[in-house]
Amino acid sequence: MCGVAGILCRDPQVSPQHGLLAAMGAALSHRGPDQSGEHAAPGIGLAHRRLAIIDLAGGRQPMRSADGRWALSYNGEIYNFRQIRAELEAEGAQFQDHSDTAVLLEAWRAWGAACLDRFIGMFAFALWDGERRELHLVRDRLGIKPLYYGRTRRGDWVFGSELKALLVHPELGRELDPAAVEDYLALGYVPDPRSILTAVESLPPGCRLRLRAGDERPALYRWWDLEPAAQTAGDAGRWGEELRALLDDAVRLRMIADVPLGAFLSGGVDSSTVVALMSRAQTEPVRTCAIGFDDPDYDETAHARAVAQRFHADHEQAVVHPDGAALFRRLAAIYDAPFADASAMPTLAVCELARRRVTVALSGDGGDEALAGYRRHVWHLRESRLRARLPRPLRRLAGMLGAIYPKADWAPRPLRAKTTLQALARDEVAAYFHTVSVIPAEVRARLGTPAFARALQGHSALEVFRGHAARADTDDPLRLAQYLDFKTWLPGDILTKVDRASMAHALEVRVPLLDHRFVAWAFSLPESAKIHGGEGKFVLKRAMEPELPKDILYRRKQGFSVPLRAWFRGPLVPAFEAVLGDSPLLATGWFERDALAGLLREHRAGVRDHGRALWSLLMLDASLTHLLSMPAFSGGGR
Repeated sequence: MCGVAGILCRDPQVSPQHGLLAAMGAALSHRGPDQSGEHAAPGIGLAHRRLAIIDLAGGRQPMRSADGRWALSYNGEIYNFRQIRAELEAEGAQFQDHSDTAVLLEAWRAWGAACLDRFIGMFAFALWDGERRELHLVRDRLGIKPLYYGRTRRGDWVFGSELKALLVHPELGRELDPAAVEDYLALGYVPDPRSILTAVESLPPGCRLRLRAGDERPALYRWWDLEPAAQTAGDAGRWGEELRALLDDAVRLRMIADVPLGAFLSGGVDSSTVVALMSRAQTEPVRTCAIGFDDPDYDETAHARAVAQRFHADHEQAVVHPDGAALFRRLAAIYDAPFADASAMPTLAVCELARRRVTVALSGDGGDEALAGYRRHVWHLRESRLRARLPRPLRRLAGMLGAIYPKADWAPRPLRAKTTLQALARDEVAAYFHTVSVIPAEVRARLGTPAFARALQGHSALEVFRGHAARADTDDPLRLAQYLDFKTWLPGDILTKVDRASMAHALEVRVPLLDHRFVAWAFSLPESAKIHGGEGKFVLKRAMEPELPKDILYRRKQGFSVPLRAWFRGPLVPAFEAVLGDSPLLATGWFERDALAGLLREHRAGVRDHGRALWSLLMLDASLTHLLSMPAFSGGGR
């Protein structure tokens, strides 16, 4: 895996300063410790950091075409590059090495942007066309690899794999985007296309940009999207055969590497499936790794060990003791923008463990999104059906009852009816948004000052979901929820978490369950193939019954979580109390000190479980501290 960065100058006659380009690349050195390079020419500069995976001797970047027209800085893997290379060679193309980078460059030269449709892989790249004086920024279909871009105060465009590369530029503004803060508080991450800064945007998945010197706004093209295809006919047997064929090929392609390769193994359905398919595709034992906790409520290592033994894997596991008080500042430096998924801590630990033995690891991420594996999918479907049967007056009554019903986090689930009653009064989009919200709207309103409300100018994080729902072109509640996950939660949380945690250790993570062919097929399946008897991922579980034990396939989903509730009644209390003092969070003028203190007080007293909200606020403060302290390049010039 690699790091990409660069500058498109407003003045096409000016070349970016080499020292600035090198500094932007150096900010991404963790992503690519094996090689660095820069390309500077009038109007354009590209920087690159490489983690060598394919063709270790070749593949050096930025790579230029033989005729000098094109220059490429590329992050990712095109898994079917050998097939594409053969096709291009049949048309007379010649290659400078055996890397997928050279194939990408030649494919674009031959077919233009249409080449993207042929790629199976994960990628984000910057491609300079010296003849037309155009810069193309491209991101893969599902957003597995990140790419940010922004405009400096004097009109240059800057771009990079992570926000920290852009912040090296001394002319990039660092003003916070209030809408991004609102989105973050609601969701726990900043969803595309925003970043935490007004001057920077994140290129959405499946999109490409065309930039020219002096452009006020880039030309944005959506080159891929999930389509509401006709539902795939069949039964569990046929669907299982199709699933196995698609995943066998997806795993096989992602095992191509010139460096040691292994897999994450949590003992859940998805990672166990990946390991099972890997073990069929190679003769030597699969190298697997797992992280455990000393708290049995959060530990899955027994399940991981059982799967490893079943497939004779070369398994390693470690017990970690995540210390939120020590880690939250480190997480802020790794993620740059505020990121509130506390499972980033164990993810960071499992990446560190894996990197001791391998350079590439396959993971099971994406299975829950593709095949409706989250419990929230089942609950949303049930609520949607009930909502459809209720007359509008009864739905309004349910909303009124929900408003006065006490929030009983401490009570058994049947007595925690407030959320369900409120959901019945909402439409499909608002109901699902509320389900996935980290900090509910009423709590966000309580925390914000009048100054924050004015800065938002009426923006609500719900608008993000409504915008995506308008493009979903489906009235099926489950498909709508999945589409929203693919546009928000998956790239904003899951893939961001894994990319930054793995790249912090120069580890490449590949995700076969996010092969776009499998995702498109799964999205077309009827509801009965995904949810059956209250169980998600039905077709996957049935298909894997011959290879995985039922106590792995059908046990309750556990997740990769940490004990936030206990931490904010113990070790993290001093850290949050420090936020209530002289902190960047309060310096924004957007948060009520007394309301923040009240949140902590209610949590410590056991009145409400505000653990996720308190962690979100703590991470926001840590991220602001990090962003404010990050030095810019001081060498002057472009």
